[in-house]
Amino acid sequence: MPQVQEGSFLTLHYRMSGPGGQVIINTFDGQPATLSLGAGELSPAIEQHLLGLEEGTQTVIELEPGEAFGDRQPDMVQWVARKLLNQLGDPNEQYKEGDVVQFPTPDGLGSYAGAAIEVREDGAVLFDFNHPLAGQPVTFEVQLIGVL
Repeated sequence: MPQVQEGSFLTLHYRMSGPGGQVIINTFDGQPATLSLGAGELSPAIEQHLLGLEEGTQTVIELEPGEAFGDRQPDMVQWVARKLLNQLGDPNEQYKEGDVVQFPTPDGLGSYAGAAIEVREDGAVLFDFNHPLAGQPVTFEVQLIGVL
């Protein structure tokens, strides 16, 4: 049976859950996912746990708090001025707590997300740029359908 190695192309079903069993993503109810190991589609910690598993394996991987998406970083919580938000997006946008906003990377080739956690009267917004599961335990259930 083929085993997962660096660069393997995988077809798999997976379910990722956060604390308390909150399901973040689940492919078991639909089409399986296809991905290339090492392409950044899964966190490096999850990929490390997949290495060596054989095609056909179904298992549950328990990741310790912070292992899957790193520890929470206090410096990743930052105020963004309304002026900058207007430049980066719709000047008429009304932000509220809980909104997830996409920001362009400095090179303009990608994006990253921030979750609004506070909005001031002057329109500035406090964003948390940590991954939502940073510092949290993660359960990753996987069924490896194919390994190439």
